[in-house]
Amino acid sequence: MKTAIIGFPRIGENRELKFATEKYFRGELAIDELEAFAKDLRQKHWQLIKKSGIDGIPSNDFSFYDTTLDTACLLNIVPQEVTALNLTESEKYFALARGYQGEKGDIKARPMKKWFNTNYHYIVPKFEKETTIFVSGDKIFREYHEAKALGIETRPVIIGPFTLLQLSEFDQGVDREKVIGELIKAYKEIFEKLADLGAEWIQLDEPSLVKDVTKEELAEFQGIYQDLLADQKIKVLLQSYFGDIRDAYDTVVSLPFAGIGLDFVEGRKTLDLVKQGFPQDKVLFAGVVNGKNIWRNNYQQTLDVLKQINHDQLVLTTSCSLLHVPFTTKNETFSAEINQHFAFAKEKLAELVDLANSLAGSDEALKTNQALFAGSRFTENQVVQAKINALTEKDYLRKPAFEQRETIQKAAFDYPVLPTTTIGSFPQTREVKLTRAKFKRQEINEEAYDQFIAQQINEWLEWQEKIGLDVLVHGEFERNDMVEYFGQNLSGYLFSKNGWVQSYGTRGVKPPIIWGDVAREKPITVKWSTYAQEQTDKIVKGMLTGPVTILNWSFPREDISLKDSTLQIALAIQEEVLDLEKNGIRVIQIDEAALREKLPLRKTDWYTEYLDWSIPAFRLVHSKVQATTQIHTHMCYSEFTDIIPAIDQMDADVISFEASRSNLAILDELKQQNFRTAVGPGVYDIHSPRVPSVAEIKQTISKILAKVPLEKVWINPDCGLKTRGIPETTASLTNMTEAVKQVREEL
Repeated sequence: MKTAIIGFPRIGENRELKFATEKYFRGELAIDELEAFAKDLRQKHWQLIKKSGIDGIPSNDFSFYDTTLDTACLLNIVPQEVTALNLTESEKYFALARGYQGEKGDIKARPMKKWFNTNYHYIVPKFEKETTIFVSGDKIFREYHEAKALGIETRPVIIGPFTLLQLSEFDQGVDREKVIGELIKAYKEIFEKLADLGAEWIQLDEPSLVKDVTKEELAEFQGIYQDLLADQKIKVLLQSYFGDIRDAYDTVVSLPFAGIGLDFVEGRKTLDLVKQGFPQDKVLFAGVVNGKNIWRNNYQQTLDVLKQINHDQLVLTTSCSLLHVPFTTKNETFSAEINQHFAFAKEKLAELVDLANSLAGSDEALKTNQALFAGSRFTENQVVQAKINALTEKDYLRKPAFEQRETIQKAAFDYPVLPTTTIGSFPQTREVKLTRAKFKRQEINEEAYDQFIAQQINEWLEWQEKIGLDVLVHGEFERNDMVEYFGQNLSGYLFSKNGWVQSYGTRGVKPPIIWGDVAREKPITVKWSTYAQEQTDKIVKGMLTGPVTILNWSFPREDISLKDSTLQIALAIQEEVLDLEKNGIRVIQIDEAALREKLPLRKTDWYTEYLDWSIPAFRLVHSKVQATTQIHTHMCYSEFTDIIPAIDQMDADVISFEASRSNLAILDELKQQNFRTAVGPGVYDIHSPRVPSVAEIKQTISKILAKVPLEKVWINPDCGLKTRGIPETTASLTNMTEAVKQVREEL
């Protein structure tokens, strides 16, 4: 029995890639030094995987920023505005990811969207009429050669042409058939070059097959691969993940793929599909170890599934790339009793080997695993259970209705037209992070720490008033992460020391772990929110993270439903909302940045499997506040246009959206759906270091006002500012408020 993985975390055991790349951004590391560092890191990872006993090792799953961006650059899918600048190849690459503002020009970053139902983000490729597709890079070949020089045979990985087409933006007038023809030619060239280098396999990732696939899309997929697979000298693995391929299964198994990778974890119908028939001449790569969660695999359950698969050519693999879990549990400080329940990326390699050995007749690992799952992990919180059971429909409804609240709040707040605010956080400088770390290590006392936080709040409040923002924020200097900070004050949570997962580029997140039942132990944000409000006559928003985002950006339990876990969190955050209101906080923002993240990939499941409980869970949080308390929420870096009606049902008073990178595409849908909630479409991209000009922001505001009624519009950046530096933050916000001032004068 052989084993394989789809992909491996690229950031390094201690986020080495992040720190090296950021040195390059700061000009402290030359590009050749960064490339040399990355080469050493790749070799270290390949050797680790090989040593663990895994047979099928991937290459080209490494990336400095994003593998979709890598594929676009490999195939020369680079917009003209970038190619027109006299940039080096590395400058072009990072300009697409982060934007470029310098002596060679000024361009915005490409749009960034969620990678299917994960918290990873990809850079959206763009096909223009002038785009000429050909193999222009050598990364995939170079990395295969690197591994081979170490004596390690790898399976190069690349995004498949169908998914690439599905994820890309097409300019008006682009000939899709011409694009497909050029893609097929380029992929064939990649196949040929890899075969000449000695590669036996290539892995084409086609996760778009797990979504609803129309007849037209299926015909396009079939046409691409009938041509692409003809007379190939290399074995092609079609790899799917994040669900089952029910709409495309019969077509996929009929095509001459040498191997097919299927997800048996999230794919609800995968086992049934395989049992109906799987070609004996193909290798089945069975994704049975969860690549998205950190709990130990239940070997007996997995073996029970595998025993139902009647297929000789079987390879055990992960359900998706291990990119989505932390590197290893060995760097954690959990007790042995707790740590035994977790498997990060490195431990999942061992799980695959254990399962293969169990199928071969060895039962030692199986017995140990069975003993683990026979035990009890935690004690249920009966109070929380009783609260959940007592919930009724009226607990999810806020009164009075939205239209009445809108009138009441207009009189109560008396905002100017185009009220301005920010999304919540201000730059987390090195000084802020070091001071927080010192307090955590008890190197400074609480009094000294509080004085420091108060000073930061005071300085930024004064600056916000100076530039003329209408609704202020306290800056969140006491918070390390918008989910972890709340989890640390809720029972039922655990926190890793080094459990970092890549979100995008050099940005990592450290998702907390939902260990048991969740309840609020004490007030979380009241102290600093009330302090900030006491320092100014202007309104200061209370800043909270919503229950769906807390759930979606945590590693969830697998022993209860996502709905029940989210409702537990919602009740805890509801207590915090009411405490803020009681302490004089009149505007409360409850962020649901990750609302879309666990939306089923199949539209037919959107409401029954997710929205029918996630939207009410948000309403539960704010359903008991007064009409004079204004509830804001924020959403970012996902495609929201197709769930606008559901978002309106969240019954918030104001919603801010990420919109700048997507060229305000959401505005048309807001207009078409008669969206009632006041909106703040982000007027500039905070994930890029470039500073927008006053004229640029005025132009953006004009586009917004062309689609959204003036009285419904708020002006704000598209996300929080914690990852930005102070210079670009102050310059951008100063330009934003000046732009609003000029627009007000012109109205």
